[in-house]
Amino acid sequence: MTAPVSLVLVTPEIPANTGNIVRLCAATGVPLHLVEPLGFRMDDRLLKRAGLDYWDKCELHTHLTFGHLEQAYPSRRFLFLTAREQRSFYRARIQPGDFLVMGPESSGLSAAFLDQASRRVRAYRIPMPGAVRSLNLSTSAGIVVYESLRQLGALDE
Repeated sequence: MTAPVSLVLVTPEIPANTGNIVRLCAATGVPLHLVEPLGFRMDDRLLKRAGLDYWDKCELHTHLTFGHLEQAYPSRRFLFLTAREQRSFYRARIQPGDFLVMGPESSGLSAAFLDQASRRVRAYRIPMPGAVRSLNLSTSAGIVVYESLRQLGALDE
């Protein structure tokens, strides 16, 4: 059975954020894909602590590069999240099987990354009407995962 959506973290840097996202993915049944290099070791105690005892409930995959991920899932659509885009994520029409791609905490997805393979055409931002330039990665992941599941009718109401 195909999961409603999958979440991708490209070179995540902060173990506690990734651990929190493991918990999010375990709670929602959303597979998590980590693209190397990681800014931590998979046995990092902060990573394990943030994920609590949900590690075995999260479908976790690692990939050497984003290209390897794309090659492994050639028929999937990838949507890219960046604070530098103008188009709101709430305008995206999520399709079953979509991959939601987020970049590293310190820099997000680079312009060079987004300019490859017409990725920018599928790039979105999370609206932030307040006076900050970005949200925490795990907060952002929660927003896009739940909005995607809501659009697909995959949440109990």
